Amino acid sequence: MEAFLRALLPRLLPEDRTFEVHPFQGQDDLLGKLEERLRGYAAWLPEDWRIVVVVDRDDGDCRDLKQRLEAIAQRAGLRSRTQVGGLSWQIVNRIAIEELEAWYFADWEAVRTAYPRVPAGIPHHQGFRDPDAIAGGAWEAFERVMRKHGYFKGGLAKIEAARAIGTCVDPARSRSRGFAVFQQALAEAIG
Repeated sequence: MEAFLRALLPRLLPEDRTFEVHPFQGQDDLLGKLEERLRGYAAWLPEDWRIVVVVDRDDGDCRDLKQRLEAIAQRAGLRSRTQVGGLSWQIVNRIAIEELEAWYFADWEAVRTAYPRVPAGIPHHQGFRDPDAIAGGAWEAFERVMRKHGYFKGGLAKIEAARAIGTCVDPARSRSRGFAVFQQALAEAIG
């Protein structure tokens, strides 16, 4: 996710806006350390700064994960978008369902730009029509497709793929509801 965001965000944000990505080592690490980190931010966060938390859902329950993230933000003393609506929020929690790789399937044109040997029709195949509902692991499905077409013979190089595809993603083409909600939060944050 870090590599993807570092490739994507400079293209989405105005030149006068900056960002920083603070990665965690998976969902468990994030949930274990996030509250302490957010408490630190709450002590000094300027009024015009926004925090966007993005995490893969993995195999967990989306609503439960969202509730946990919201509770962490509240205990840390930050106003979440869910809590205050479209008003002056400080933090928004967004979940990539099921995983970041679902966002790749959602903009297959970006994947084809980075990896031109993959066929254009992949998103029309059974199981890939709704990128947010890919069963059995989006990264595993992405790896299978890529290997079948001559990429990543030794296994999916996730960081390499994230960088390559992140530089090509066009939010206007994305078919992922999760990505659209993430992009909407970004637009509000810079609005």
